[in-house]
Amino acid sequence: MLPVLLVAALAACTSPSAPAPTAAPAPAVASPAPTVSAATPAAPAPAVLIGAGDIASCDSDGDSRTLALLRRSPGTVFTLGDNAYPDGSRRDFRRCYGPTWGQVKARTRPVAGNHDYRTRGAAPYFDYFGAAAGPRGRGYYSYEAGAWHVVVLNSNCTAVPGGCGPGSAQQRWLRADLAAHPAVCTVAMMHSPLFTSAATHPPATEVRPLVRTLYDAGVELMLAGHNHVYERFAPQTPTGRRDPARGIRAIVVGTGGAALYPFGRPAPNSQVRDDDTFGVLRLTLGRRSYRWDFLSVAGGDFTDSGTGDCH
Repeated sequence: MLPVLLVAALAACTSPSAPAPTAAPAPAVASPAPTVSAATPAAPAPAVLIGAGDIASCDSDGDSRTLALLRRSPGTVFTLGDNAYPDGSRRDFRRCYGPTWGQVKARTRPVAGNHDYRTRGAAPYFDYFGAAAGPRGRGYYSYEAGAWHVVVLNSNCTAVPGGCGPGSAQQRWLRADLAAHPAVCTVAMMHSPLFTSAATHPPATEVRPLVRTLYDAGVELMLAGHNHVYERFAPQTPTGRRDPARGIRAIVVGTGGAALYPFGRPAPNSQVRDDDTFGVLRLTLGRRSYRWDFLSVAGGDFTDSGTGDCH
């Protein structure tokens, strides 16, 4: 018989081992939530307006040359009057304007000029441009270009119903339109300029009441044609006093294709003048600022550019 101690030892060797204790699982650690940044909305692309006045004559190829500039640039095309020479007739629009600037008619907003009114009531002008020219027979209207408000006026004051004077239908409409569209930035367009140094047509003082309304509303820019030149003025009041804080910058762009005119004595506040280059003005309109660029036709070496802030 084996000793008791030996039996106990053998039993301990042959018995199964107790399982080793398992470690408690580590507590789960929550992953940090991904950081989501609020997307910053992209600033809207600037609007582009491009154009000129005094455009299509079958006796000149200037309109074909300026058309080439329009076709290379996006944006809304504006005219500054005297669209089809010599009389704004249906024949003039069909033969002279149609083959040239008529190619960009779908994106054009026009202004009526005195040559357009050589045909009674400028009827062919309104027929040709249709709704783009605003209410028929009136010749003044407005539209939006990006963040900007654009006002088109009728400076043919003896032809537009009620004229251009204080209290006229056009002046009352203008005041109401500007009040209804309190945009930060506004540009006005018309045919006859209040400010000009050209020798052919004197300043159109009959539009001063309309310009006073523009000034009172804080309008930034005023474009015109009529004199076949390019001229840029410093910001000024309706009476021609320099006003860098609230003044309107006036630019004459009568360089769309008709024969060019000479300058006379420089007018006060005239900064840049050219009377031998066809071309167009391109406006790049930001939310609170603008840039202007005069683009010469091929072969022209005159340019003008700059920037400004809205009031």
